[in-house]
Amino acid sequence: MELKDELRLYEQGVINVLKTIYDPEVPVNIYDLGLIYKITVNEDFTVNIEMTLTAPNCPVAESLPEEVREKVSNMVGINNAVVEIVFEPPWDKEMMSEEAKLDLGFL
Repeated sequence: MELKDELRLYEQGVINVLKTIYDPEVPVNIYDLGLIYKITVNEDFTVNIEMTLTAPNCPVAESLPEEVREKVSNMVGINNAVVEIVFEPPWDKEMMSEEAKLDLGFL
């Protein structure tokens, strides 16, 4: 298997892990909620994640990124995970997946 294919598989694995993490105020996982802006799996199997929060003063501003970092870092084959919180563009409900919008009654 070529390295780029292997990195793609790891990226899908990261997405699967992110779908197990929930914003405690919303019954939707953070990936489908649209809080994950970018996932990069590097050749050294370090994962860089850019994510946002539903609001800058979110009560889980400290614990949620740490949970993401910890769960992704603990994946077999991953050497490290770096999580960066960004607020541009600001999150809004249009960033949610269709499934999340349906679950929350927005469709």
